[in-house]
Amino acid sequence: MLLELDDLPVHQAPVPLAHAMDGHPDAYDRFFFNAYTEDRYVAVALGLYPGRGVIDAAVGVVHGGTQRSVFASGRLEGRATRVGPISIELLEPMRVATVRVDAADEGIAGELTYTARTVAIEEPRQTRHDGARLVMDATRATQLGTWRGELTCGGERVSLDGARGTKDRSWGVRPVGPAVATAPSTAAPQLFFCWAPLHFEAHGFHCSTFEDAAGVPSSSVAATLDVLQPGQSPVDPSGVHPVRATPAIRFASGLRRAAGATLAVTRASGSSSTIELEPLLTFRMRGAGYFHPVYAHGHYHGELVVAGEVHDVDELDTTSFHDVHVEQVVAATWEGHRGLGVLELLAVGPHAPSGLIGLLDGAR
Repeated sequence: MLLELDDLPVHQAPVPLAHAMDGHPDAYDRFFFNAYTEDRYVAVALGLYPGRGVIDAAVGVVHGGTQRSVFASGRLEGRATRVGPISIELLEPMRVATVRVDAADEGIAGELTYTARTVAIEEPRQTRHDGARLVMDATRATQLGTWRGELTCGGERVSLDGARGTKDRSWGVRPVGPAVATAPSTAAPQLFFCWAPLHFEAHGFHCSTFEDAAGVPSSSVAATLDVLQPGQSPVDPSGVHPVRATPAIRFASGLRRAAGATLAVTRASGSSSTIELEPLLTFRMRGAGYFHPVYAHGHYHGELVVAGEVHDVDELDTTSFHDVHVEQVVAATWEGHRGLGVLELLAVGPHAPSGLIGLLDGAR
């Protein structure tokens, strides 16, 4: 199947661009953005699933004690980054993008434009197996940016002018859509994922880690990121300065979200310091389709389906499978400097460094 994009010299395999990962049913290609101030948060997710013929997207907003979302899902045709009322337009790759949502009936409408603030970092390839079966093999590029624009949310204008944010581009294979019939796993479910992009005045900071039940990382990265200078490439590797960072999460009692966190940072010079994170508000990632009970990523619902949901933030304070994946806006303090960022956590199963024992039991 040919696409117009096949005229571009970007092929990585002897097949047209419509064919991804040798037809693996869990192949995906996703945009994720967040935008935030100290008292409001917006998430945008748009994913293409060539092996399933599906495209879906979601926009979720936390403001004034309410989490509101709109979801769109439909048949994938070509590589257009639009489904129903939600679209992402790349004006300059890795630099400028515009998000549009026109779902007034579901309570969200408006336009936001992202502009890169730092260089992007390529996170280490993230691969997981269940026995011999490949369940995840993905690459992620993370970049810090700023926003302008506004949304109308529940009839109220929510300005994002000057808001900080993150762009997350990932692709590869990960569990999406209805499960493919396989022999039952013999391994106990376990995943600890911590992801923390942070803005400081002079630079950006990012760390990401996947850890097993004992706290041993299978994929880990941390770095300071240079603020982009005029004419500098947004993928300039010289603007990424690796460090080591070890997160220590203080989980809220009875829950699997943070009441606070410390990142122990060691620079290449050997000097050490800590970044203290203070949560300000919480977004449940179900609002962008992650582990949503109905509109989870990669599921076919029809040629085009648009839906919404509204929750009081407090009613989502649970350890249910659908609500345990969170992003929290955090105030950050590092070496006397204040910053703002997000702390994303997904903790399923035991994690000894955090004192978590069962599948989804809350912290003690």
